[in-house]
Amino acid sequence: MNPLLSHLQPYPFERLRELTRDVRPNPALAPISLGIGEPRHPTPPFIREALAGALDGLSSYPSTAGEPALREACAAWLQRRYGVAIDPATQLLPVSGSREALFAIAQTVVDARRPGATVVCPNPFYQIYEGAALLAGAEPAFAPSDASRNFAIDWSAIDEATWARTQLLYVCSPGNPTGAVMDLAEWQRLFELSDRHGFVIASDECYSEIWFRDQPPLGGLQAAQALGRSDYRRLIAFTSLSKRSNVPGLRSGFVAGDAALMKAFLLYRTYQGAAMGPAVQRASIAAWGDEAHVEANRALYREKFAQVTPMLSAVMEVALPDAGFYLWARLPDGLCGGSDTVFARDLLAQYNVTVLPGSFLARESRGFNPGAGRIRMALVAGPDECVEAARRIASFTTAR
Repeated sequence: MNPLLSHLQPYPFERLRELTRDVRPNPALAPISLGIGEPRHPTPPFIREALAGALDGLSSYPSTAGEPALREACAAWLQRRYGVAIDPATQLLPVSGSREALFAIAQTVVDARRPGATVVCPNPFYQIYEGAALLAGAEPAFAPSDASRNFAIDWSAIDEATWARTQLLYVCSPGNPTGAVMDLAEWQRLFELSDRHGFVIASDECYSEIWFRDQPPLGGLQAAQALGRSDYRRLIAFTSLSKRSNVPGLRSGFVAGDAALMKAFLLYRTYQGAAMGPAVQRASIAAWGDEAHVEANRALYREKFAQVTPMLSAVMEVALPDAGFYLWARLPDGLCGGSDTVFARDLLAQYNVTVLPGSFLARESRGFNPGAGRIRMALVAGPDECVEAARRIASFTTAR
């Protein structure tokens, strides 16, 4: 077996299953899960129809580069959403969801033969970043978020010696689990670091279409263009239909950016065998071409957050995020001994609500786990179910 596999930590949901293995939830209450960030709004009928209408494509091998019509649809969406121009033939590739692509990019760009090969990640973070770094033969380095600045990542926590060894930087905006959005000044700083040290920036933007402020989140390609970097050098952006269009089972997204990176990524993916099926491509073209269902989806999330956030902010430290579909809450001092794992276990046992301990989404760095004492709540169910979950959490919190 690949010896690097031994470095991988259990996935957060495996840890949650182990944590609650012996818990017997209150049978008087229907189960509600706010644990997994799996969109549960209905898939729009027109996407289902496009998928079903393209089943004849199952008789053909798909191209790794995807159909020109799909690449053009993705490029057209980028133009409408961010005002950026991408060459669909050289600067864009379809992928089987952003998760597999985020993992694969590390295998493409990391040269483990270089001493001290490093991949920088935010902390807390999406664990795929860490696993991708480890299996590419690199060492992950973690930059913590600053709770006093709306959970912005504290890039200054990474010293110059570490930046000098860095080959890949993962960023996530809107962030998982915090919902924080990077601004132009932050992007400028990261571009300057990339120019100085030569590392690639992988921008995870899968939550970009669920937002609560006056303006939609800034994208990495959009920031690059605004700063005069229209060649998108050493930058690749990742996006997905899963959250935007409620099709997590479709496994469809795309990556776009630096043409040289796209060329190398296409070579890697040709060997990896991750080509998107023709029927999925047809459904994806339909999804990227329509915004009405995205606006309706966003309105439903806004409705849920508007109801749930005030209920929970009355009993714990939590606020409306910039974007995404998570609430990232700090437990009251002294509650459950300050333990997010005890909170999650006892909440499930007494009120049959599942939440994810924040410590499972972060790594200890400098003697501190930035997720400790926090919980992540995914408001992916319907409004009534989310409101009921908030009522139970508030009751549990005040009763303790």
